Amino acid sequence: MTQEVFFLIGRGGAVLFSDASDSPSALPDSRRRWESIWNHRAEIEELAHSHPHGPLAFSAEDETTMKALESALGQGLRFSVISPAGMIRREGGNTEHVTHDEEPWWTALLRLASGITLKRGEE
Repeated sequence: MTQEVFFLIGRGGAVLFSDASDSPSALPDSRRRWESIWNHRAEIEELAHSHPHGPLAFSAEDETTMKALESALGQGLRFSVISPAGMIRREGGNTEHVTHDEEPWWTALLRLASGITLKRGEE
């Protein structure tokens, strides 16, 4: 089963919160997720989620959510998407592709929870 999964990452790469949907292409709003983001706002390093069927890109909904989060928290944040093709990160308006060798430890856990198999040669 594939599903979209969200990780809230704190200092030192700690997974502070996780959430998952029943769908591989959507992660509906959750009051519990928003409260966790707010409660951990001082220690957030990254907000990551999966796109189990792709694409390796931020969706239009991701874009509006990222803007809303930065506005609500009053700070710039790092966001990432993990897909079968690899990982991308955005911080300060700049998006970069992260090679498999440079991925943080928790990406393997996020892929496992999402049902994603990394496509070798595409990272």
